[in-house]
Amino acid sequence: MSAVAPQAVVIGASAGALQALSGLLPLLPADYPLPILIVVHIRPDRDCVIPQLFQSKCAIAVREAQDKEAIAPGTVYFAPPDYHLLVEQDHSLSLSSDEPLYFSRPAIDVLFETAADAYGEALVGIVLTGANQDGATGLRAIADAGGTAIVQNPQGAYATAMPEAAIEACKQAKIMTIEDISAFLLELGRGDPGRNHPA
Repeated sequence: MSAVAPQAVVIGASAGALQALSGLLPLLPADYPLPILIVVHIRPDRDCVIPQLFQSKCAIAVREAQDKEAIAPGTVYFAPPDYHLLVEQDHSLSLSSDEPLYFSRPAIDVLFETAADAYGEALVGIVLTGANQDGATGLRAIADAGGTAIVQNPQGAYATAMPEAAIEACKQAKIMTIEDISAFLLELGRGDPGRNHPA
């Protein structure tokens, strides 16, 4: 864990994302202090109902990210369909129509790498279940910047390829179950991270 207090959390997920995120987001309190930025691989040709789905069962504010908006504490931002989600140096959000990465737009690596540039060691990155390699390079970028890297244990993941790729690319990542990640996020919100979770 970085000696610097985390200022933001970024999460990437693909196949099995709803189940994994359902073990995390509904447990966060309304006064959770950190922003959480999430990329889920979704088809570009349909409206994304994920923010509304989680807003209905979460105490924390949940919304779809908007271009050029400032990142607010205590808010979960989901990347909209068919746009990459980026973090700018002034901690605002931007959306991009650049080429897909790993056949995905939004791509996890784009969010993770730009957030690592913006937050450095004050960032926590989490790779969850998924069926491709997206997120591995980005998680390594977070760790290289001094941030905290976490990967869902592949043994409990709906799809193992993405967490396995992240573990391979980022040797310093902490491997946790969804329950451990949830407990870690709650500790993070209390300003007491690093206790009672696997090293």
